[in-house]
Amino acid sequence: MRDDTRDFAPLPIRLMLGFGMLYHGWPKLFDAQGHQGFEATLRGLGFPAAGPLAWLVGIVEVFGGLALFVGAFVGVAAALLIVIQLVALFRVHLSSGFNFIHVTGVTDAGAQFGLPGYEVNLLYIAGLAALLLGGAGTLSVERMLARRRRGAAQRSDTAPGG
Repeated sequence: MRDDTRDFAPLPIRLMLGFGMLYHGWPKLFDAQGHQGFEATLRGLGFPAAGPLAWLVGIVEVFGGLALFVGAFVGVAAALLIVIQLVALFRVHLSSGFNFIHVTGVTDAGAQFGLPGYEVNLLYIAGLAALLLGGAGTLSVERMLARRRRGAAQRSDTAPGG
């Protein structure tokens, strides 16, 4: 891969993970039934302060997803989203095994599915870790701001008396 195209590698990861986080976070914030269902799930899992926690997770997923999507605050967003994925992995999905698709049986109506395993949590964590370590890449707000700062610094260095 050429060096000038390599910097585009984070883009599909950012877009997919950003969309995924928005997709899962949106009902936690903006749909009463979705929010109440998530809060009830947290309460059923024994989390303290399930009400505020449900709002916090929704906020992190929605705004973290938006941040990934546009490439702003990617390191912070990725770190917070990794924490959420780790909690989901260990508190919810670990007991169902690795496979995301967990077939529990087959009836006349078709396949019956149980709680998904932790495979998708690991995929999210891997993608988020890649962004955390490698940055937002090109076509990101972070890159645009860095270019502006470099340009302003170069202009001040070449200004008379600079």
